[in-house]
Amino acid sequence: MRINKYLAECGVASRRACDKLIAEGHVKVNGKVAALGEDVRDGDDVTVDGNAVRRRLSHSYYLMNKPKGYVCTVKDDKDRKTVMQLLPAGAGRLFPVGRLDYDTEGMLLFTDDGDLAFRLTHPKNEIEKTYLVKIEGFITDAELNRLRTGIELDGKMTNKSRIRLISIDKRFTKLHVTIHEGRNRQVRRMFEAVGKHIVFLKRIKIGDMGLGSLERGAVRKLTPEEIFYLTNL
Repeated sequence: MRINKYLAECGVASRRACDKLIAEGHVKVNGKVAALGEDVRDGDDVTVDGNAVRRRLSHSYYLMNKPKGYVCTVKDDKDRKTVMQLLPAGAGRLFPVGRLDYDTEGMLLFTDDGDLAFRLTHPKNEIEKTYLVKIEGFITDAELNRLRTGIELDGKMTNKSRIRLISIDKRFTKLHVTIHEGRNRQVRRMFEAVGKHIVFLKRIKIGDMGLGSLERGAVRKLTPEEIFYLTNL
């Protein structure tokens, strides 16, 4: 088994995050620094920063309605509040699946299942995420068409997105935006590219699964039905 997949199944992190740990020399196999793409066999001694890791026979899955003002990291070098502080005591060694930026609210999954995290976050799987977006002022049909067909960010076009107007008043416009990429601050930057400022951003769905009645800042375990749905997206 490839070392990144093994570490993910041990609940260390997602496969991509494990690749970073390997590249930075944090992982050893049988006392030797591991290499990217290396295979692990039954009986091998695998450590991360000197701590032995073992494959898990079962996994944990949680859903959070993330409030703004928290970063999606296990530990923050700027001493900001992290989403890990909102998890219940005894939740175990979990990591967030993907990220929401500091000022973005909404649906955030946690697990120790690296394979599921990889499936939900890898661009090739095109898992849809839907956001509630509130912008200042109005937006024209031409601007909406630009957003729907693709915006150039960092020299590369975004994929097509689905956008639906929800409401318009004298000051603000609300929309639902569905994308299946995960670029850094993608939704905010898309709207900035057409001259629109987002004043509120909340992820409300992953696929067809929503937050339900979960209150801001609250956390709960996923149901077996939700786990089945996510693993079969």
